[in-house]
Amino acid sequence: MLETLAGTIDQIVFQNEENGYTVARLKSPVFKEPVVVVGNMMPIASGEIITATGMWKHHSSFGRQFVVEAFEVSLPKDLKGIERYLESGVIKGIGSTYAKRIVEYFGTKTFEILDRHIDRLEEVEGIGNKRLDKIKASWTEQGAIRNVMVFLRGHNVSLSLAQKIYRRYKEQALEVIQKNPYQLARDIAGIGFKTADALAQEIGMDKESPERIASAIEHILRVLSEEGHSCYPLKGLLQHGTNLLEVSPDLIEKEVQPLINERRLVSLLMHEKASDFTLWTKQMFETEIGIVEELERLTTHQCALRSVDCEKAIAWVEAQLGISFAQEQIVAITKSMQEKVHIITGGPGTGKSTITKAILALSEKITGKILLGAPTGRAAKRLSEITKRKASTIHSLLEMDFVQGGFKRNRINPLQCDLLIIDEASMVDTQLMGHLLRAVPSKARLLIIGDIDQLPSVGPGTVLKDMIESETILTTRLKEIFRQAKGSRIVRNAHRVNQGQFPELEEDPKSDFWFIPLEKPEDILAKILELVTKKLPEERHFHPFDEIQVLSPMKKGVLGTLNINIALQDKLNPSLKRVTKMGRTFRLGDKVMQVRNNYDKLVFNGDVGRIVEIDEHEEEIVALFDGQEVVYNFTEMDELILAYAVSVHKYQGSECPVILMPIHTSHFKLLVKNLVYTGITRGKKLVILVGSKRAIAIAVKSVSVEERFTGLKHFLRENLKKTTPPSMELKQESLFEDLLDLKI
Repeated sequence: MLETLAGTIDQIVFQNEENGYTVARLKSPVFKEPVVVVGNMMPIASGEIITATGMWKHHSSFGRQFVVEAFEVSLPKDLKGIERYLESGVIKGIGSTYAKRIVEYFGTKTFEILDRHIDRLEEVEGIGNKRLDKIKASWTEQGAIRNVMVFLRGHNVSLSLAQKIYRRYKEQALEVIQKNPYQLARDIAGIGFKTADALAQEIGMDKESPERIASAIEHILRVLSEEGHSCYPLKGLLQHGTNLLEVSPDLIEKEVQPLINERRLVSLLMHEKASDFTLWTKQMFETEIGIVEELERLTTHQCALRSVDCEKAIAWVEAQLGISFAQEQIVAITKSMQEKVHIITGGPGTGKSTITKAILALSEKITGKILLGAPTGRAAKRLSEITKRKASTIHSLLEMDFVQGGFKRNRINPLQCDLLIIDEASMVDTQLMGHLLRAVPSKARLLIIGDIDQLPSVGPGTVLKDMIESETILTTRLKEIFRQAKGSRIVRNAHRVNQGQFPELEEDPKSDFWFIPLEKPEDILAKILELVTKKLPEERHFHPFDEIQVLSPMKKGVLGTLNINIALQDKLNPSLKRVTKMGRTFRLGDKVMQVRNNYDKLVFNGDVGRIVEIDEHEEEIVALFDGQEVVYNFTEMDELILAYAVSVHKYQGSECPVILMPIHTSHFKLLVKNLVYTGITRGKKLVILVGSKRAIAIAVKSVSVEERFTGLKHFLRENLKKTTPPSMELKQESLFEDLLDLKI
């Protein structure tokens, strides 16, 4: 039977910000001692008065508890309660000292002052303009968040997401939620379709409503984009939609056409004999077509660089570098000095770095306007080390525009260069390549270098692969492994795996490639912990944070990155200073990775750093990335993960002296050739595989990772020009007319 319990929150014992579960002590006039109340009670703070409905239960370990099913909150009225509320930390800028001063000065009128005359807080000793501004912002935000949370509380939406909703929509938050909750999934990172759908169902939206189905279609395409697809077949999308929405595919297909009519989606028959349409979001379609347009612009404009006698030039650079080039290297250098756009691809040990240095040495004789770029900070740093010249991330080259959004460098304001060299191009996704090509001057020469056999980019598309396989961009493939590289087992085994051959696993402690045979996942994990925390640091003097990286194919399971990270965190960083927010626990000194591009903070997906400060009072953590301090509010902590162990995909483009990879049959779905190949090629001094030979055999016999659906190769082959105006109004004379069918 449900009962009612009223009282004042005396202490918050525990709160889970993901699901709102709270354990608190409550002082009630009915009981002499505080009682324990538990349940979904976010947000509440010490000092608040609550009236809760629920049931008494006896917990085997913690005794008698009141399990809250519903509750209402009111602000405290007595002086002690007001002070406790203010010092709870719920309002930034007010700690215990200022809470006491404010209550002593304003007494029981404190909340009235905060609501109506908050500027009077300056009358309190020590509160200046800066602190007052912080208190104002926090008090306003808390009021709005509380209103939002009253609405969201019963729908399992966390406080952190409620804060994001408020920050996105401000005072319109509730209006947006009630009008179209699916807008949250489009506008706010961290809120997916399922969360928005749960809200929609609660406020009475029909399961078959057009808004729900349209939102689901766009959600599915976004999720598929996160999985690497820049487009997707209609039939496949209908299957995903049916599973997600539990409605008939006919209803879903019916809502595709309005999205096309509104120019939110684009539909194409990719081939004359195709039996199914392919769908793009407007942005992704424009980006792929834009890449084709920009490449055509670059290849058809005259180069600013004068021609050279390549035979004499190569002889000169051989003397400068003290080497003799192989025939395929000569071809690569010659084409790079003659063509406007040239791709060089090859695996480890095939001389890409040497060729890059030669091209730079020659080009510097005819221009000083040369730029070097790579997708990640680590890849750019490595390019700098190889060339002894400044290299930047592509994002830095393009210069973020924090006022207008996007990048400052574009077609109107291009990069200032005659030669642009981009390394690790297999990591460049569709969107980043689109931005980059728009910023390359028409007169400039573009050299793209990468390994086509590595994993594709984390973001959507297979840009390097599509450009090469389209056979429309001049490409040099490097196949010969040179003598110095042949002495490395890392290089030999990488190529063996790439060719579908079993790697050399014979025991040789002096080699740069080890294999440790173990069958049980628990034994593999124990060995990894031993290697990282003891054997490698003590016997080989490798730093466990800076010089050793564990790569795992999977996220979950005994050998998944989540479990390995927790185990290594406990072993390597037992720091007591820690914070748990958004389902993640970080400790001072932890090794972390940024997992999404954040253009405001200038940190990007895959960047690795260390936590150097945790400030619970300001609710911030500070992480150091390549010498740059980045501040995160506690509500932004979902942008970081522990990085003692990361996925091979996330580490692509980076290198580390030591790479440790568990390889086990429990990773069956991800035991693929190019994943293992990519992992091996991340190691500079030592690669260690720990696991079973059977798992390795499965990997080397596989073809590749799951196919990605893209349109770029097709568009390049068709040499389409983007003639669609910015409004996406398709005219009858469009060159797309024979391919672009807006009728499904």
